[in-house]
Amino acid sequence: MLTDEAATYASWFSTLSDPTRVRLLHHVASAAGPVTVGELTTLLGVSQSTCSHHVRKLAEVGFLHVQREGTTTLVTVNPACCTGLPHAADAVMGALSSGTVSPVPGVTIRPMTAQDWPEVRRIYGEGIASGNATFETEVPSRRTLESKWLPDHRWIATVDGTTAGWAAATPVSARECYAGVVETSIYVADASQGKGVGKTLLHHQVSAADADDLWTLQAVIFPENRASIALHHKAGFRTVGLRERIAQHHGEWRDTVLLERRRAG
Repeated sequence: MLTDEAATYASWFSTLSDPTRVRLLHHVASAAGPVTVGELTTLLGVSQSTCSHHVRKLAEVGFLHVQREGTTTLVTVNPACCTGLPHAADAVMGALSSGTVSPVPGVTIRPMTAQDWPEVRRIYGEGIASGNATFETEVPSRRTLESKWLPDHRWIATVDGTTAGWAAATPVSARECYAGVVETSIYVADASQGKGVGKTLLHHQVSAADADDLWTLQAVIFPENRASIALHHKAGFRTVGLRERIAQHHGEWRDTVLLERRRAG
């Protein structure tokens, strides 16, 4: 992490170290429109001078926008902080990595064929067994997977002629306006971990998506899978946010991190 980045993140977290500012930012971010300082004063139960001081501090680091209309001060949230804060948290916790994802020598990528399905489902099963790859508790049938994956975006990785992993893309919606938006999946066989299979698959998946006019790639990853989050950041994905208690897994509510990559241009 660069010194300037560390200083910026420190200023953000320092500003949010005051509980009143956290509450203030929450009220503004949750409001349907601009909020006046007077309204915030009432909501927070503080004096107007104290409220104005906290608003000014939050505006100085870019969390809030402040606009004067006559004698009224209108406060709105800066939308950029909604993605900036998750990025800062990832950077500090070591999940936000700089660089790029490149193919690894010795890993070969080719289109998935009908003969690959037994190995694809076997590797899927290993991912399910890990507990941090998917909400699925049983391997989906071939028919289920074939019906949802894009035919031209199913890839197999091999190492020394052995199937080492696979990647696939699923449309997020049947609506025409979302035709170029897909959710990506990558699974690496247990025996092939640490050989660059995931990196090579992700590089190929991104390159193929760009070439085929898929303009947005989404990845949904459990927060515990820090290595996968870091790998996706290297490939140009950004953290959109944390979806808390989004679904149950083996009877327990789990969170997921939603990441997104937009094609350049």
